[in-house]
Amino acid sequence: MSAPAERLRSPDADRRVGETWTEAPHPVLVVDRHGGLLRINEAARHLLPAAVSGDWLHERVPAWLADAHQRISDGLRRTSAGPLTGIINDRLFEAHPTEAGDGDVVWWLADETERREAETALGNAQRRSEILSEVSSALLSTLNVPRCMEVAASMAAEHLAEAAVLVAPPQGRRYALTYARQGGPTTQVTRRVDISGVPGLSEALQGFPPVPARWINPDDIPDWVIPHDFAAPVGSVIVAPLPGHGVPAGALILLRSSTERAFTEGEEIFARLFAARAGAALSAARLYSEQAAITATLMRELLPPKLGSVHGVEYGGGYRAAKEQERVGGDFYDVHPGADTTEETLVVLGDVAGKGLEAAVLTGKIRNTLHALLPLAGDHQHLLDLLNSALLTSHHTRFVTLVLASVRRHAGRVRIRLTSAGHPAPLVVRADGSVTEVPARGSLVGVLPRVKATTVEVVLAPGESCLLYTDGITEARGGPLGDELFGERRLRRALADCAGMPAEAVVERVQMLVGQWLGPARHDDMATVAITAPRSAPAVVAGGHPRGRTRPRSRGQDSRRTP
Repeated sequence: MSAPAERLRSPDADRRVGETWTEAPHPVLVVDRHGGLLRINEAARHLLPAAVSGDWLHERVPAWLADAHQRISDGLRRTSAGPLTGIINDRLFEAHPTEAGDGDVVWWLADETERREAETALGNAQRRSEILSEVSSALLSTLNVPRCMEVAASMAAEHLAEAAVLVAPPQGRRYALTYARQGGPTTQVTRRVDISGVPGLSEALQGFPPVPARWINPDDIPDWVIPHDFAAPVGSVIVAPLPGHGVPAGALILLRSSTERAFTEGEEIFARLFAARAGAALSAARLYSEQAAITATLMRELLPPKLGSVHGVEYGGGYRAAKEQERVGGDFYDVHPGADTTEETLVVLGDVAGKGLEAAVLTGKIRNTLHALLPLAGDHQHLLDLLNSALLTSHHTRFVTLVLASVRRHAGRVRIRLTSAGHPAPLVVRADGSVTEVPARGSLVGVLPRVKATTVEVVLAPGESCLLYTDGITEARGGPLGDELFGERRLRRALADCAGMPAEAVVERVQMLVGQWLGPARHDDMATVAITAPRSAPAVVAGGHPRGRTRPRSRGQDSRRTP
C-alpha cells in the first residue's frame, strides 16, 4: 500500500465534494477508500489538531469511526444507512457519511453533546415528575399515619436510594422509625435513639434546611440508622426534612452503599421535592388522626348510653340516626339512677327539632343541662321550666320535645311518674297483651315563656312494660308503596305481642318491625326506651350515676294516677 501522501487529490476533488464543506461549522473529513485522510476543514482541525491531510484515518480518530469507514469501503455498509454515534475527545458526535466519487467518503461530524444532555435532563425531569405524581397519589390515598410512613419510606428506597429510614417527630424520648430496603420489606419500630450522631438530623426534625450530602461522612453514621439487611458499607447519605402544615412531619434519611455512585446535586434537590410531598401527606394524615380522635371523644358523649337493670327495674334503649353514615342526631335518651332503691330513677327521652350533627350538638347541651338539674328532678314541672329558660336564652332557635319518667320499684311493682312536654304519649303493655296510652300531654320546650305539662302516674305489674318513643317511629314512611306511615296503630299491634318480654326484647322488636317497614326509604331519627317490671326478683344495680338524695314531688305539680 502506498503512503497516504502519494494519494493526495488535486483541487478537482474539492469540486466533486462541494466547495462549501471547507467553511462548514461542523468538522468534516474527506477520506479515500483505503482510509487515508484527503482533506479536513478548519473545524476538524480544532477537533483533531494532530490530523493533517495524508494521515491514516485510524491513526487520528476513534476506532468506531475508522471501522465504520472501512465497512463502507468494503461494501458492508451503505452511506444511506444513517448516522453513527460515538465519542471523540470526550464529546458525543454523530457521524454522517456522504459519497464523493471514486470511493471517497465525506464524514460530517455533528456535536450532539449539549442536545443529548438536554434530552437526558428533560427525560430525568419527566421521570421525576412522574415519580412525584405517583408518590402524591400513593401517599394521599391513605390517612393512616403508620401506613403513610410505610409508603413514603418504601417509595424513597425504590426511587431515590438503596435504603431509606423515616424518622417521625419524637414521642417523649422515643422515635418511631420506618426502615425500607430496595426490593425488601418495610419494618416499623419505636425506640430511644441518639439523633445527634447523624449530622443534620436534629435540625431536619426541627424543620431547618438540609445539610448537603457532601458534608456527611458515611463512616460516622450510627448503627441504628442502617437497616439490618443492608450488607455493604454506607457510601453516601442524604438527610432531608419532611415539612408539614405548620410543624415538621419528621425527617427522611437516604442511604447508598459504597459500591454505588454518590448522590448528585440534582438527586439531592429531587430528594427534597420528594420529602416535601411526603411531609405534606404525613402532616395531613396526622391532622386527620387527631381530628378523628377528638371527634370520637366528643361522639362518645353524644351517643345514647347502654341500658340494663337498675334497682330491680329493667331498661332497654334503641336508637337509629336519620342517616346511616351518622351515629348521632336529634333524638336522645338517658337513665339517671337514684342512689339506692328508695330513690327514683329519672328517665329522659327527647327529640330536638332537626337532624344531623347540628341537632346532635344541641342534644348534648340539653343532656348536660338536665344532668346538672338532677337534684331538682323530683319536680318535673320545675325541671322543664328551668330547661325552657336555658333554651330561650341560648343562641339556638331549635326546640325540643321531652318525656320524663321517674321510676321506683316498690312491693314487687314499678311505679312511674310520667310527664310529657310536646312529646308522643307513652304506651303501656299490660300482662294480658292490652296496650293503653298514658294521657300525659304538654307544650314544646324552648318556644313559649312557660311550659305547660301534666304528670301521670302508672303502675306496672311484673311482666308489664312502658314504652317511650319519638315520632320517628310512628312517622316512619314505607310499606308496599313506600309512602305509608308506620303509625300508632301498627306500633300498638307490635307491642301487644311483647307482653311479658324483657325491656331489651321489646325495644328490639319495635326497631326491627319499623326497620322492615322502612326498607331503603329515608326516615327521621328514631329512639325508644322500654321500662319493664321484671317477673323475677330484683336485680343488682347496673351502671348509672347516683344523685345522692330522694326527690320529693312538688305540691303544686299536676298529678294523676292510672291503675
